[in-house]
Amino acid sequence: MGIQLNGKMLNILHVVNFTHLAELEVGKHLYWQIGNLKVHGQVFLTSWFVIAVLVIVSFAATRNINRIPRGLQNFMEYALEFIRDLAKNQIGEKEYRPWVPFVGTLFLFIFVSNWSGALVPFRLIHLPEGELAAPTSDINTTVALALLTSLAYFYAGFSKKGLGYFGNYVQPVPFMLPFKIIEDFTKPLSLSFRLFGNILADELVVGVLVLLVPLFVPLPVMALGLFTSAIQALIFATLAAAYIGEAMEDHGHGEEHGEHA
Repeated sequence: MGIQLNGKMLNILHVVNFTHLAELEVGKHLYWQIGNLKVHGQVFLTSWFVIAVLVIVSFAATRNINRIPRGLQNFMEYALEFIRDLAKNQIGEKEYRPWVPFVGTLFLFIFVSNWSGALVPFRLIHLPEGELAAPTSDINTTVALALLTSLAYFYAGFSKKGLGYFGNYVQPVPFMLPFKIIEDFTKPLSLSFRLFGNILADELVVGVLVLLVPLFVPLPVMALGLFTSAIQALIFATLAAAYIGEAMEDHGHGEEHGEHA
């Protein structure tokens, strides 16, 4: 019986072509062919929309700077203070200043991207294929942001410790080397999949509820989606800053400081 089942399984494996399965995609997408480069048109359009919103708001807030901030300038200064405190708490008071622009850009881009999917009626714009949605609901965007974060904390570690950064991989014991390497691969994966999964799930839930009960029920879910979207932006930026701070952390100095204490 076992031999017959194994034979059937082998026949199935021969019939199924896994190269075609690897090419499967969920939904329809709009692609632009630029030379040998294939560009995801939907993500490109919505990402540049988010960038344009951030640039316009920043320009409007800093066009006429007043000694006593008010209006949009007051809002942007509050956002800057919030991002500065986030970076200071995660990276440390001595090292956080150069990383405020990077952490702030991550937070603001993800925040506006997440909210654009809920507040901007992208679906009213018809495309030849697919439909517009929040940039962060596409795995390509979240993976790109996670890889940028990985490059940032590697750069932070090398700039602070040089080749001594590799010493972190064998602390506290050399046996930790493979686990530390695996951890460096799982950090960007966890960042990207967490953000992608939450934003996509929120859009799918709202879309289903709009089809089933299109009047009042989706409104509380949309409000909850705005809240969770803001939380996801905060989580991503906080973890990115924490990884950068961890890469620059001087374990040897901390141990010596503890001994003297």
